[in-house]
Amino acid sequence: MSFASVRIVTDHLDALVAFYERVTGQRAERPAPVFAQFSGPGATLAIASTATVAMLDGALVPAANRSVFIEFEVADVDAAFAALQAPGGDVVLEPTTMPWGNRSALMHDPDGNVVNLFSTPVAR
Repeated sequence: MSFASVRIVTDHLDALVAFYERVTGQRAERPAPVFAQFSGPGATLAIASTATVAMLDGALVPAANRSVFIEFEVADVDAAFAALQAPGGDVVLEPTTMPWGNRSALMHDPDGNVVNLFSTPVAR
């Protein structure tokens, strides 16, 4: 078995795609109007309209996540965080050095999912 992706289901596909295009610095692949994905060396982030899961009878509810966050390793947390901040943006944690050495900043995406931008300590 190989890990394929994490998918976010949303009622605001274009807003989420635009946000994650800014986070990743890449254009989303859009194989269908109701679906987008970002593929990279570590994993795939997929974003789908609720229309793609209508047959699941409410098993997935957009903008209701309170237990998972999406993480992106970046070279400079402070710069990435500053570049993504919009006026009135929903910050969870300003750039902070964690007790285990990672530098991390957390924010909400347009659906309220928590996004972690982090960097690992530089080896000395």
